[in-house]
Amino acid sequence: MTDRYPPITRLPHLLHGGDYYPEQWTADVWDEDMRLMKLAGCNAMSIGIFSWVHLEPQEGRYSFDWLDRIMDLLSANGMYAVLGTPSAAHPAWLSARYPEVLRTGEDRRRRRHGARVNFCPTSPVYRRKVAEINERLAERYRDHPALLLWHVSNEYSGECHCELCQEAFRDWLRARYGTLEALNAAHWNAFWGHTYTDWSQLESPASTWGVGGDATNEGLRLDWRRFVTDRVVDFMLNEMAPLRRHTPGVPVTANFMTMSLYPGLNFWKLAPHLDVVSWDCYPSYHDRRDDWDWKHAAEMSFAHDIHRAMKAGRPWLLMESTPSSANWMRVMKLKRPGVHRLGSLQAVAHGSDSVQYFQWRKGRGGHEKFHGAVVDHCGHAETRVFRDVAEMGQVLRKLDGVIGTTVRPEVALVYDWENRWAIDLAGGPRREGRHYAETCFAHYRPFWSRGVPVDVIDMDCDLAPYKLLVAPMLHMVRAGAAERIEQFVAGGGTFVTTYWSGVVNESGLCHLGGWPGPEPLRRTLGIWAEELDVLYDDESNRIVAVAGNDLHLTGEYEARVFCDLIHAEGAEVLATYAREFYAGRPALTVNRHGSGRAYYVASRNDERFQDDFFGALIGRLGLRRALAADLPPGVTAQVRGDGRREYVFVLNFTRNACQIDIGGEKLTDVLTGQPVPAKLALAPHDSRVLLRE
Repeated sequence: MTDRYPPITRLPHLLHGGDYYPEQWTADVWDEDMRLMKLAGCNAMSIGIFSWVHLEPQEGRYSFDWLDRIMDLLSANGMYAVLGTPSAAHPAWLSARYPEVLRTGEDRRRRRHGARVNFCPTSPVYRRKVAEINERLAERYRDHPALLLWHVSNEYSGECHCELCQEAFRDWLRARYGTLEALNAAHWNAFWGHTYTDWSQLESPASTWGVGGDATNEGLRLDWRRFVTDRVVDFMLNEMAPLRRHTPGVPVTANFMTMSLYPGLNFWKLAPHLDVVSWDCYPSYHDRRDDWDWKHAAEMSFAHDIHRAMKAGRPWLLMESTPSSANWMRVMKLKRPGVHRLGSLQAVAHGSDSVQYFQWRKGRGGHEKFHGAVVDHCGHAETRVFRDVAEMGQVLRKLDGVIGTTVRPEVALVYDWENRWAIDLAGGPRREGRHYAETCFAHYRPFWSRGVPVDVIDMDCDLAPYKLLVAPMLHMVRAGAAERIEQFVAGGGTFVTTYWSGVVNESGLCHLGGWPGPEPLRRTLGIWAEELDVLYDDESNRIVAVAGNDLHLTGEYEARVFCDLIHAEGAEVLATYAREFYAGRPALTVNRHGSGRAYYVASRNDERFQDDFFGALIGRLGLRRALAADLPPGVTAQVRGDGRREYVFVLNFTRNACQIDIGGEKLTDVLTGQPVPAKLALAPHDSRVLLRE
């Protein structure tokens, strides 16, 4: 039996195409687009995403003729439609007739019509209108041969503070807490005399004092963010209902926006309701020093791994990427030769069953007229970018065996949206430089650099499949998480966490009885954290490895920003601080708990420490790598398989040529069909796909 889960069964190839806006062009351009799409090896185009006013130019008067023609053209040319629902950009007539559909900002001012994703997710009128247009789309195209996949809305984001949302927030709080007494206790409202005596007194928080609700109350702000996510989920389900009813066999996706791990929504809450998750990936290469590209590439891999983990290892879709550059970046650097293929194969390596672009053809006007596209303003195929895309189409056609394959990592790293909210909203220990996401990236890179697969999960995920669990800055510990971690370690797992962990519960209330809390976490780690020293950016400390320590670490490492002052309560000390009044106190510990081990890293340490520390754990635990070879800096290897065959993606994110000694392993280059030599040579920005039987 194979471990294979194709997200879309109608198309026996990886998806290749992109966002297509035929409504911006005349019919003669449509015919040329079809010719160019086939030339570029495209097979699936996203259409209709911002087309509401073209589908319904006046309320109740519909115009589908143009979309009929596009659907027919795609089908006639052997391509499919990723058909979008248009809720992300509603018509001006809708805003004019029903002002309630427009968002209200946290300043309590209703927004004017314009931009996109400018709707109130609570508005009954908007929900009804979205359901109506989606009903029409689903009825009309349910049997069309081009319909491959539903794409609901576009990049759900933002929040609304109108009176409808305020009342919905109060209802949400009532359902969560039951009584005002319970809410006041959870939010610690006795502080500053902020106890509420009637539900009507509650309103959404604003970041500016005095504009809206209590901006100083961490519990209220956490709950508002949870509510915003739940509103989006509820809106999405309303939007999907006609699609599910009329086309139950057509999968549904929504494109997530997790560049820099967008903090506005907890996408783990959206994912269970979708057949396949997708996301829009826009890396920014060539911007800075030479090591920027590969470190940035590791961050992209991190985000890819989140989306794979959201569906328990099942493939996801790269819904948007740019074949050249994005107009909203600080500097629009062009992709260097090889980088388009490199980044595209990186997504496939981490579980994507597609390479899609924004956008197919550059528009003549509008905010994104200079955004990268497959077809430039010149309108023909004789460009470097078009040739890159056409080459990618040829490469993808050779990777049919990859479709539906997965990877079963032995390592999980916790990146938890609610934990990030709690860290960002806390009234200390620094106003800037807490850097939760960046810290998670730093803990991920040693695995990426060695080709060790990782699942990036949240704290509520099942821990049973893993040997190693890494949870940097686990500041918030939700109910039940500490108990699951204790069971994981007691059963033989290895756990790593860091400074400023186990500090608050899901309401932002500090755990009592000593940190890290709650008690199962403290018992598992065998330490007590007394104080946290916070350093200026130009300050540092040193940690010194204890002779003969558990991991055979040697020498000194640099510590910056955070230094936790801890006591060993049964844990073994592996390193101590070298400076300051806490010199000699524990800086790294391990506690043997049940059949497993739990490590506590008390300070934010340099890259050399991360590499040595996790390198030692990888060796001790015998963690499997995609390729049993030493990889040069900036090169990674990632793997997908079905239990019978494995596809190893070797990716060089540096400007340097290099060589990898793969020894005597029998591998075949999938793209050339040739055996792989013992010394695999990689050019700058090179990418290879190797087959292991």
